[in-house]
Formats: sequence, structure tokens, C-alpha cells
Amino acid sequence: MPESSLIHLLIRKLENFAELTEEEKRALYEAAGPVRAYGSHEDLVREGEHSSGVSVIVSGFACRHKMLPDGRRQIIGYFLPGDMCDARVFILRKMDHTISTLAPSSVTMLSRDAILDITARYPRLTRAFWWNTLVEEAIGRQWLVSIGQRTALERIAHLFCEIYVRLQSVGLATPEGCELPVTQSELADTVALSTVHVNRTLKELRRVGLVSMSSKSLVIHDFAGLRSLAMFDPGYLHLEGEGLLKDRYSQTLLKTL
Repeated sequence: MPESSLIHLLIRKLENFAELTEEEKRALYEAAGPVRAYGSHEDLVREGEHSSGVSVIVSGFACRHKMLPDGRRQIIGYFLPGDMCDARVFILRKMDHTISTLAPSSVTMLSRDAILDITARYPRLTRAFWWNTLVEEAIGRQWLVSIGQRTALERIAHLFCEIYVRLQSVGLATPEGCELPVTQSELADTVALSTVHVNRTLKELRRVGLVSMSSKSLVIHDFAGLRSLAMFDPGYLHLEGEGLLKDRYSQTLLKTL
């Protein structure tokens, strides 16, 4: 199977939990539907709709969010390349939130029938899906702690650490940084701050030499310092399981965390 397969990042992510057999990988390859291209700020599934399957981000950046009747929005999760947009959504009769792109994205779909077939035939893949769901819930708990207890600097620093490590775990980050195609307004909707407050906080993070944002990218100047400021512990991402982080840089980074 070619490494260029459209869901190889999902497989790489799941292998942070357990190394998959060729048969299990083949089942995922065969389950993936055609790739659809989306522009920025397009909905994959809207609140109130029924989802017929599970979207997988092939490339790009997406989020889940809730919108209040007066137009205020809270972003409550990011979906990065290799992420399943919640393996359980097809069980709901109606979505209670919306999943939208934040940047041009390529997305494939694992249908309801394909997910049910895989979970019936492959117990280890089923456990990997459970692991994925538990990690999503752990991320949600950290975001709640951020909004409830962390300062503005700590919130944004913690979010940047998380995105960087998540992208690094699927080979999409370098020591210099990673892609981050979000606006200051979208960051504000994520960390529950005003856009003005986010702007001031980003300036301060740049002034003290930790990170900067440039051309839809996050530039890392001092990851150790950023991690210290955020009090970031990657344990909630559960990247220490049976699976293998395949490149040397992945192993080195996680040893330093």
C-alpha cells in the first residue's frame, strides 16, 4: 500500500496506540471514500443535521464549534490532518454542534457501514478508535481548564504546545514550527478572549522570544520556554502507548517533554 494513501496520517496517528497489521491497515484504506476538497470556512456537517459517517481530515484544518443565537461562537475543538471528526457522530440522530473548515482542506469519509464492519471484525482497531475518542475527551478537559483557570498567556501558550505536538506526532512539524492557518479572531473564539487581548498576548509571546505567527504558520523560537510558561504536560495526548513514533525527531521531542 502506498504511503501516499489518503488516510496514511490517520493510520500513523492510530499507531501511536498500537502498531496495526497490514490487514487492519488495508481495511481502513478500503473503507475510505473519495476525497472532497473544501474551501475555508465551509461546513462539513451542521448542527441539527444527521451525519452518515465519520469525516477524516486528509489535509487542512477544521474545528467543531457552537454558535449562540446572537452570533457569538465558541470553538470547542480542532481537527488536524489525520484526525477523525469524532468516531461516534453517526450514532447521533442530529448533530449538536457544527464541524467546519478553517482553511482549504481535503476530507474523506468513513461511512457508517464501514465503521460498523471494521469494529465488528477488528478488535484492535476498535480499541484504537476508543483510544482516539478518549484523547479527544482529554483534550476537551484541558481546554476547559484553560478557559477556567489559565491566564491569557498560559492559554495561548498551552494551545500552541498542543497543536505543535499533535502535528509532530504525525510528522507534520519540524523543530522550527508547524502550520497554523487560523486568524486572531478564530484564536479568540478558541481561548475565550477578545481579539484585542489575543493580539496583545501574541505580541508578548513574540517579545519574550518564545513563538511568533507568520504566513499561517507557527514559528517556534523556544519550545522549552513555551512549555514552561504553559505548564504543558503532553500526558493527556496519550502518545506513550504500544505504537511506534516512526521518526527520530518524534522520539527525541517526546523524550524532552
